[in-house]
Amino acid sequence: MKKVNFWMRWATSMVAVALLLSAAGCKNDDDDNDVTPQTVTDIIQGDNNFTILEAALQHAGLMEPLRTGTITLFAPNDDAFRASGYADAAAITSLPANTVKDILQYHVINTRNTSSSIQNGDNQEFATLGNGMVYVTKNTSGVSVNGARVVQADIAADNGIIHIIDRVLMPATQNLMQLVQNNNNLSYLVAAATRAASANPAVMTALASTNSAFTVFAPTNQAFMDAGFATMADIQAASPATLSSVILYHVVPGRVFSTNLANGNVTTAATTPFVVDVSNGVRITGSGNNSMAATVTQANMMATNGIVHIIDRVLMPAAPPATPAQ
Repeated sequence: MKKVNFWMRWATSMVAVALLLSAAGCKNDDDDNDVTPQTVTDIIQGDNNFTILEAALQHAGLMEPLRTGTITLFAPNDDAFRASGYADAAAITSLPANTVKDILQYHVINTRNTSSSIQNGDNQEFATLGNGMVYVTKNTSGVSVNGARVVQADIAADNGIIHIIDRVLMPATQNLMQLVQNNNNLSYLVAAATRAASANPAVMTALASTNSAFTVFAPTNQAFMDAGFATMADIQAASPATLSSVILYHVVPGRVFSTNLANGNVTTAATTPFVVDVSNGVRITGSGNNSMAATVTQANMMATNGIVHIIDRVLMPAAPPATPAQ
């Protein structure tokens, strides 16, 4: 009888062990299936530095779309939104949802692009989710897109990569001429370019071109006043040929973002170079400016046919001739 009880206890113990092992196996299976997803959307939601971006994505209906596919997101953090004029989530969500959607889709590429997979060079073109085009530069200063710098690269998500940038990217909707025409602080430039075009059609060709890209260093109204054009009447009284040489001196062929600039000479559409200094922001000195540099006060404004940088001084292609002695 004792022998039977021994075998019964042994069998019962084996069954208990088997049940424990089975339960442990089930738990491991559950653990394997209980991995927290880390899609692009999940990472944005879980980071307190992306509160404005998260609100914008919700407003635009893009939270779920960014959980799928294989993408690269150039993600503006809260500081980037504030630096771009959006003080808080309400500032961006007050815009129409479709407008916000267009802006945010312009930050998304439909491929996975780590910083190491991006080639060295200026303005490499990448198509965006909204069928726009962004221009990625990689040089000794790092990676930038449309002049916005990547401040943290290669955040891995289940469905792609996030690069944090320091500005919001704005898709172009106007050509260069339209862009300056719609800025009240550039009305003197518009008047000068219009008058210059009467002597040299190349001025308007550059500003309204659909075939070539140009970069315009655009002086403000105050810059024109400081240069001696106190009123619009002064511009209308100026020689169109003189204005043409001045305006074309502010135009550089190609898309030149602030992150494409380096210290040295830059050749303009007037064929005469000006001098660039990027040691402290971006400063530009014309050959006729007597070493008084213009400062770029607003950079990398996208047009369909190029870039606008606003500057605080008119660039002069040559010093005015000396007054003859009497």
